[in-house]
Amino acid sequence: MRGVTIHEAGGPITVQDKEVRAAGPGEIRLRVGAAAVNPIDTLMWRTFAPAGPQSSLTPGMDAAGTVESIGPDVDRLSVGDAVMAAINARLPEGGAQAELVVVPACSVVPIPDGLAPTAASALPMNGLTALEGLRLLDLPPGATLAVTGGAGQLASYAIPLAKRQGLVVIADAKPEDAALVAGFGADHVVSRGGGFGADVRRLVPEGVDAVFDTAQLTRAALPAVRDGGGIAVVRGWDDGDDPERGVRVLPVRVTTALPNTDWLELISTEAAAGRLVPRIAGTYPPERAQEAYERMDSGGLRGRLVITF
Repeated sequence: MRGVTIHEAGGPITVQDKEVRAAGPGEIRLRVGAAAVNPIDTLMWRTFAPAGPQSSLTPGMDAAGTVESIGPDVDRLSVGDAVMAAINARLPEGGAQAELVVVPACSVVPIPDGLAPTAASALPMNGLTALEGLRLLDLPPGATLAVTGGAGQLASYAIPLAKRQGLVVIADAKPEDAALVAGFGADHVVSRGGGFGADVRRLVPEGVDAVFDTAQLTRAALPAVRDGGGIAVVRGWDDGDDPERGVRVLPVRVTTALPNTDWLELISTEAAAGRLVPRIAGTYPPERAQEAYERMDSGGLRGRLVITF
């Protein structure tokens, strides 16, 4: 069974044969057709440090394919079902970028109607990240939310999910992406760049209730937030002190959301309705994974790259 394999930080990305155990209680074994490459995967590649018996790593947190076999106590899925899955790549068995993976059944749902596996593979992890960030911010209907990195994949899910919760959404974009971001459901689109806080304050003089910082602006996004507001961050905070003015920093850890079947079903429903639209920037066989990782690592993509088996 082929699997994309990392042996050292920033080193060559190879394909190796891997043994895959049988599905245990509450698990399914998934035959992967497509596995998305996300920024978290390139971060794992750049920072991987072998520890104990885990001398290599198969990355990937998103997969789509078919149920190959099921373990005891699984009655919601059947062999042959077309499904998508959210996978914790930091577990000893590794992640999604392999031909066969074992996944808790709670982290697996049917592929949305009308969606190809390649597209479906880019839904679970980013959709769960968006929902977890919104949960942490805990904003009531009518509250104002600013989203950085408005044209990115994560923001393209966070914006419509925020609108579903009744929030007023301001997002940033380059001029050429403004119509795209408005199409995600943003009520207002401001220019991307160093004037984000000032632009948001021109629309909401007292500051927004919260920022969902998908672009990792961290402190540069703080001027947009009102006193006592919140900022959800996807790659942690910087090494400095906590923000002033009572602004709460809320780190988004998607691993806590991976077993949330209800959220995965919501993501599937929203995608089937066309409100969440995965964008695929290219597909690669596993033997070209290094090329995919280098392209993702260079930034600027409007969508995800996908490893196909």
